[in-house]
Parts: sequence; C-alpha cells; structure tokens
Amino acid sequence: MDRSTEEVSVSSCRWQMRRCTTIVLTVPLHASRLTGMVVRLKPETESRLQELAATTGRAPDELLEDAMAGYLAELVQVRRMLDGRYDDVKSGRVTPVDGEEAFNRLRRKSENRRHS
Repeated sequence: MDRSTEEVSVSSCRWQMRRCTTIVLTVPLHASRLTGMVVRLKPETESRLQELAATTGRAPDELLEDAMAGYLAELVQVRRMLDGRYDDVKSGRVTPVDGEEAFNRLRRKSENRRHS
C-alpha cells in the first residue's frame, strides 16, 4: 500500500437494515451484492473525515456512504439534464448558440445597463 493513502472500510450492511420500497421493472440476470469496499484517501482527506466524524458523532463509513450517495444522485441528475438538452438540440427544439456570441450579447446588455 502506498504510504500517502489511508484505507477506510465502507460496509454496505447499513443498506440491508434500512427499510425501502423497491419496484422491480426488470428481472436481473444475476444478483449482485456489495459486501464491502476499501477506499483510499489522501492523508489530509482522511484527517478531515476523522475530524468531521468526531465533531458530528457519526462513523466515518456512514459519512462516506452518505457523501457517495449524494454524489451519485447528483451525477444522475446532471446526466439526465445533459441527455435532455442534447435531445432538444438534436431534435431541433432548441437552437445552439455560439459561445462567443452569447458572451458578446451579455457584455452588450451589461454595457447598455451601465449607460442607461
């Protein structure tokens, strides 16, 4: 192991204890189950995690799990938004604007407001 990183074990057992309503739209071909994971952190990140854990009284693995869940949810949201915008452009519902032209318009509007 590289000495510039620390290992933090993240267990998925908390997911099993939470009550969730699941609607299965397709039947998976195989059942996958995450039993555990090792996350390598830089020492300064590990230190900040430990400090936050001590301050909040929450376990480091719980903080990591919540952070990753939030990050992944945000990625899904951004991906959907980008896919939707791409579909809008591709279908012609939205006309793309040249970036330079857009900035020039904003500069002109700003200058007009200052001179008004």
